[in-house]
Amino acid sequence: MLRFAWFVLCAFLLTPSAFAAEKKPNVIFILADDQGSIDAGCYGSGDLHTPHMDSLAVNGVRFTQFYSAAPVCSPSRAGALTGRWPVRAGVPNNCSSEKGGGGAMPNSEITMAEMFKAAGYATAHIGKWHIGYTEETMPLAQGFDYSIGHMGGCIDNYSHFFYWNGPNRHDLWRNGKEVYESGRYFPQLMADEACAFIEKHQDKPFFIYYAMNTPHYPYQGEAKWLEYFKNVKYPRNLYAAFIASQDDRIGQLLATLDKLELRNDTIIVYQSDNGYSTEVRAHNGGGNSGPYRGAKFSMFEGGIRLPGIISWPGHLPEGEVRDQMAHACDWLPTLAELTGVELPMTHLDGRSQVAVIKDGTTKSPHAEHPLHWQVGKGNGAAWAVRDGDWKLIANTRDTEEAGKNQNFKLFLANIAKDPGETTNLADQHPEIVTRLTKLHEQEFPD
Repeated sequence: MLRFAWFVLCAFLLTPSAFAAEKKPNVIFILADDQGSIDAGCYGSGDLHTPHMDSLAVNGVRFTQFYSAAPVCSPSRAGALTGRWPVRAGVPNNCSSEKGGGGAMPNSEITMAEMFKAAGYATAHIGKWHIGYTEETMPLAQGFDYSIGHMGGCIDNYSHFFYWNGPNRHDLWRNGKEVYESGRYFPQLMADEACAFIEKHQDKPFFIYYAMNTPHYPYQGEAKWLEYFKNVKYPRNLYAAFIASQDDRIGQLLATLDKLELRNDTIIVYQSDNGYSTEVRAHNGGGNSGPYRGAKFSMFEGGIRLPGIISWPGHLPEGEVRDQMAHACDWLPTLAELTGVELPMTHLDGRSQVAVIKDGTTKSPHAEHPLHWQVGKGNGAAWAVRDGDWKLIANTRDTEEAGKNQNFKLFLANIAKDPGETTNLADQHPEIVTRLTKLHEQEFPD
């Protein structure tokens, strides 16, 4: 009888349901491209259509002081994927958009994909890459089992050509091989690929880096959304249509998770890589930084203070807001803690936000550890430090339309009292300027 009872117990423990109970949660990291600080309904925009983005906040935790790793594409992505300040990760500037070009994230850097792959996850890169365009720095060499997307900074969404400096060149790759899908709307291609990957790997844990090229220029919203926003002032109408087209595809992803009953088994992270663009190629604007100064390329809040959400229904708080400081480099250690996977054996600058996510009264891990940004190298590098309420910016500019591209050698603000960074306090508080400058020099001695 004892042997029979033991056999029954073992049979129960080895059932598929028992295995499923021990399956690690899936992870989808959604990265928007050039989405403004308040450009989602849940962040205060009343003129956009973002129900699916908003649903992540309804079913998760939304940060109001979330910072990207940089105010420009490549460094921002390198920081998020490695948990390290972009300069430390070897990406101080934008990487090349030409095959074989320089300026890539070194292959020696350990990515989020490599961390999850080592823990048995199926890993996929879908969308934009822009941190390496050589065989040893493209996605398959950085921990991804599967990759589909463009390697450069942006593409036309129908021809998949890079048009922004010559010669014009096609840029669409599947698993390191060039493929042609002429006429296929790239946001839809991305959504279809992600849903197929989810279906294929639904029985084992998966990690998807879903790096959208929206709402980055060229603004190519679908016809139905261009019609819907036709009475909105230009160029906001073009931007709004593209955001709505983006939101539809996020809805497709969520619907697939719901259909497969994977929503409560999947952690979803959402953020923008930097502020909205004011480049002429982006019609000189269209996005919105709300109360914050600056936009893409600027170290002012509008360039780096952006949407940041995490959702895991049934496991993390839902419909809650966190005002504590958080940073893109924090996602890697945060996700490692939530999923129970081992952290990479390397120096990390990010800090787990799990305690803050679970309890809104918890202090930010950055309360005692300053945040750092740097783009470029040498004396002309733009950099910023935030320590508590104080933020010092060096060698930066105001790229928001009203800012008239003003340049500042040093700009000091108290973010708690002046989140719009309207007043430069550098001359009034030289001792704080000295202290924050020293923090920067200690962090980046070169």
